[in-house]
Amino acid sequence: MKTLERYVFGAFLSSFLLAFLVLSFVLTIGLFVQIVGYILDGIPMELVGRFAVVSFPETMQWTIPIGLLVASILVFSRLSADSEIAAMRACGVNLLTVMRWPLLFATLCTVAGLFINNEIVPRGHEVRRNLVKRISVGAGIDLLEPGRTITDFPNVKIHFNEKKDGKLLGLTILDYSNPNTVAKISVATAEVSQVGRDLVLRMRNISGEPTDADDSRRMSADVWEYRLKDALKDDKYKRREKDFTLLPRMTEDGTVKSEIFHAMSSAKQEVKVVSAMEKSEKSRFLRRQARRRLSDVRTEFMKRLVSAFASICFVLVGVPLGIRAQRRESTIGMAIALVVALTYNLLELLMTSLSKNYALHPEILIWLPVALCVALAARLIPKNL
Repeated sequence: MKTLERYVFGAFLSSFLLAFLVLSFVLTIGLFVQIVGYILDGIPMELVGRFAVVSFPETMQWTIPIGLLVASILVFSRLSADSEIAAMRACGVNLLTVMRWPLLFATLCTVAGLFINNEIVPRGHEVRRNLVKRISVGAGIDLLEPGRTITDFPNVKIHFNEKKDGKLLGLTILDYSNPNTVAKISVATAEVSQVGRDLVLRMRNISGEPTDADDSRRMSADVWEYRLKDALKDDKYKRREKDFTLLPRMTEDGTVKSEIFHAMSSAKQEVKVVSAMEKSEKSRFLRRQARRRLSDVRTEFMKRLVSAFASICFVLVGVPLGIRAQRRESTIGMAIALVVALTYNLLELLMTSLSKNYALHPEILIWLPVALCVALAARLIPKNL
């Protein structure tokens, strides 16, 4: 490594480490608040500790790429403002030569990102969801945040707006136990208790339809007890595509497989089987469901790759953007980094949300932010050589 390259890479590395630490601190503040809240609510320390262990590493899927972006913009904007970039050009130094070591470091971060996204994050997601299943009902409700639809119980979806003094406020229950209709119950407040394997909600100020299939009258009551039978029957969380890892691991049947690839293979086989069925309303429904499952698995895997490749993309875009900024103020660099990171992640999130629309091929569209970054870098880098 030449002296000039060592000088630039040293500044880049120190800026990255500082940005990484600051971003990690900011993103973990929310986790600390959650952990303190769980401790105050009386949740066992063992469960709180496991929650913390699996949650903290997941922040690296955001802090590493954004730290690289911030470092690229700040370092090269300072070099440009100090006329060091102009001096390099006058001496015949190519920009690609100066970018070489930051890009190599970004490549290593991409490899680390692939491991984090395909091993740490899925395992953390599975452990967190299993904790919700294993702990007591009171602790389970404490771990379930307001504003999120709870789908962990059979034939029932629950949504509540707020928790206060151990009660659920603004509760909505969708009961799917009757195949012919969906019963919707709106509740002002509800207290949660456990009776054996059943989950009991003692509700106040209720309106909606009763869950009794033989009674079609609308219901309005001041107090009513709603029982979720066998809601706590299963101690384990049903694994989904978010929980599947990439590296081969021992399965329950004793074989060694890559879970995400095995899920894709199984989904493809299911699509072939249902496609060979005779055409009918049921077969069309089964084909749609099978294709959606295949799309979900493919899109989830591609999302992990796109998230990991953000490290290289952000360096490719950040370096020329930093040179063009030509300003000393760090706020300008931070603003540029924020816009680039938000645009990249919003596009990724938007394409992920299309996974149910398998006809649009969201597993391909999700590469749009990567393509845009490469196109932008291909346009900006030659102008700064």
